[in-house]
Amino acid sequence: MSDSASDRNSSIQVIDRLRALLDALAAEGGNAPLKILAAVTGLAPSTAFRILASAQDNALLTRDAVGHYRFGPHLQDWAQLAHGRSDLRAIARPIMAWLRDQVQETVNLTIQQDDEVVYVERATSSRMMRVEQVIGSRAPLHTTAVGKLMLALNGEAAVERYATRTHLPALTIHTLQDIPTLWKDARTALERGYALDNEEAEIGVGCLGVLLRGPLPWNAGLSISAPMERRQESWVPLLQEAARRIDTRLQGQTVTLDMGALS
Repeated sequence: MSDSASDRNSSIQVIDRLRALLDALAAEGGNAPLKILAAVTGLAPSTAFRILASAQDNALLTRDAVGHYRFGPHLQDWAQLAHGRSDLRAIARPIMAWLRDQVQETVNLTIQQDDEVVYVERATSSRMMRVEQVIGSRAPLHTTAVGKLMLALNGEAAVERYATRTHLPALTIHTLQDIPTLWKDARTALERGYALDNEEAEIGVGCLGVLLRGPLPWNAGLSISAPMERRQESWVPLLQEAARRIDTRLQGQTVTLDMGALS
């Protein structure tokens, strides 16, 4: 047998073994350790481990702190597509990673729930000094760049109602706490197409935010978070381009978001 034919057979064998491991994982309810998967498939533990590790590197599987394997985000994204649905995070992730690599700062995806923004995905900067928002965390609309844009969408009266409901809690000394100033800032941001957070949610942190305009069941936005001294408004065109790319990918999609996965 030629070397090329041998290589092809070896590659096919790996695919067959990966399929067997995935079937075994499904049979165990999507949560199983190496020992069980190797036993069910009849593979040597060392062989099973190498294949599972490669699948983990490619986001087909994840492995938790006690060594149990689960189906990974790539498989979950493909399952969504097969059923005619797309997860917002799956659509946004590669574009968020592209934007992070351009600016070398953390990029956040948020949606609006009632009077708060919820952080649903992030692409984290590799810098030693960086800003990290916890996925699933929340913040009052008026304290974030994207949140102010969301407030402005429904006009001044809606901002006044929001202020009455929430009393505009201050997270820092820079949080906007009077209605005229908040409305002016939010309206100006919406008119120019991007908003700023000037240490209004956290001292030392500045953000740039834009809205997503694609067909979504919630208001959503994209933002860059950075230490205040590094934040640059020159990043706005890149941020807007990233949002445009996400909006383009949203067209014709039935978009979902598993909020339970955020907790």
